[in-house]
Amino acid sequence: MKILVVFDFDHTVVDDNSDIWVIKCLPSQTLPNSVRGSYRKGHWTEYMGRVMTYIGDQGVIPDRVRSVMETIPFTPGMTDLLTFISENKSSVDCIVISDSNTMFIDWILKGAGLRAAVDQVFSNTASINESGYMELQQHHSHDCDKCPVNMCKRKVLEAYLSEKADGGVEYGRIFYVGDGGNDLCPTFCLREHDAVMPRKGFTLEKLLARLNVQEGNSSVGAKVIAWSSGTEILQELKASLPS
Repeated sequence: MKILVVFDFDHTVVDDNSDIWVIKCLPSQTLPNSVRGSYRKGHWTEYMGRVMTYIGDQGVIPDRVRSVMETIPFTPGMTDLLTFISENKSSVDCIVISDSNTMFIDWILKGAGLRAAVDQVFSNTASINESGYMELQQHHSHDCDKCPVNMCKRKVLEAYLSEKADGGVEYGRIFYVGDGGNDLCPTFCLREHDAVMPRKGFTLEKLLARLNVQEGNSSVGAKVIAWSSGTEILQELKASLPS
């Protein structure tokens, strides 16, 4: 049976927030208060649409945005981990479920020569319009009250697993690797022999610890394995593969 590795992207695969990193493409490297102050909680994708419109208004072309996005640093050990995955596709499937956008993720992975590691990217849809501006659309709509309006990562993961099962693919083990609050919801659909891997010192690790105190181990069935670098994830992955 194959293994599935599911990655969040910002502060997981890359060691920063791609939606914040993009501001570096502006000459001033800052946003005006009129844009900064327009964010409404739970509506980040709408806000980023306004950010990208402002960037376009300043005459910043998509190639400039791409060149800046390609400079975002990867989290330590992640390039080795993704390289290993790309070299072991017969045993390992890999997807990204992220609240960033499809274009940023593709640009960053391709720029590093690592796009082949990832089978599918599930994120907010980005495209360049005829005026040369990036436009964003939320990934989907959903009825989960625990998640941002644009994406419930559990719904995405469950739909992916259902589609794969319909095609005859069942995973022997799933690794879910993330850092943020929106990475908690998908951990509830993992099995006891799966692994949820929160980044040490980040929100997901704290939320899982709080759940463990409040409810014992009943709410999240998967094994919790915290990590600081991709090297630790790679060790766990290698240990799960047939020798």
